[in-house]
Amino acid sequence: MPKLIFIFMFSINYLIGQSNIQHVVYFETDKYIVPETEKNRILLFIKNLDVNKIKKISIYGFCDDRGSDNYNLILSQNRANAIKKVFSTGGIRENLISNVDGKGEILLKIVDSEDLNIIRGLNRKVEVNVEYNIPEKETSRLEDENEIIDNRKKPITLESNLLVGDKIVLDNILFRTGYSYVLKESIPVLEKIARILREKNKVYFTIQGHVCCTANGRDAIDRGTGRRNLSLARARYIYEYLMKNGVARKRMKYVGLKHKYPLGGDPKFDRRVEIEITNIID
Repeated sequence: MPKLIFIFMFSINYLIGQSNIQHVVYFETDKYIVPETEKNRILLFIKNLDVNKIKKISIYGFCDDRGSDNYNLILSQNRANAIKKVFSTGGIRENLISNVDGKGEILLKIVDSEDLNIIRGLNRKVEVNVEYNIPEKETSRLEDENEIIDNRKKPITLESNLLVGDKIVLDNILFRTGYSYVLKESIPVLEKIARILREKNKVYFTIQGHVCCTANGRDAIDRGTGRRNLSLARARYIYEYLMKNGVARKRMKYVGLKHKYPLGGDPKFDRRVEIEITNIID
């Protein structure tokens, strides 16, 4: 049986800013059963959580670089599911757990070591991110800061007077986790986008797809096809929808930008589709 390698750096549990706490669980090679030592650590982590202040919990599973993409995707999902089960048996309400997502392969050299087994050991893991509700006073301060920012520079939308180089994030376009199609509640938003772009018929643009939470800027796996091209597939979905709804094909291009341009903060902001204005015909 392969041995699980434990390496303790300053602390595995650490604060991310003031409102997030992270915990990491490590697994044996090709296994998704939580090792007893790791289970005790995560139960202690759960015990120390302030449950009444939790906003949401995200759970992400990973594998090392051995195995096929499909095998690693399934194994990483099973690992994430196993940690969700520990949280549920530890008294955490399931409605607090917003994401349970297997991300497949990861291989990051996160320690100063040439031993590949040590590096792989640290990549067979599940990352847990607990986000707390920000206290009311802190929320008020952040709202004041956001108001100052908004007054300084209003965000660019499709309704704005557009210029070449402008980028517009398509807000409220929600894809099913791991897939390249949108949830039904996003269809009215897409209809509005198509209507605006039909009216702005002199604007040429590129649709850019982005994903979160992958290593080394790689793309994520599209669970519908098993291919590692999720950012491209999501951009193509928007492209095909717009084309079917009256936006001329010659005005559009689409690209997948993988996880090369993370915005930081909550991973949900990296799961996005943007439109970049490339030309405006007079």
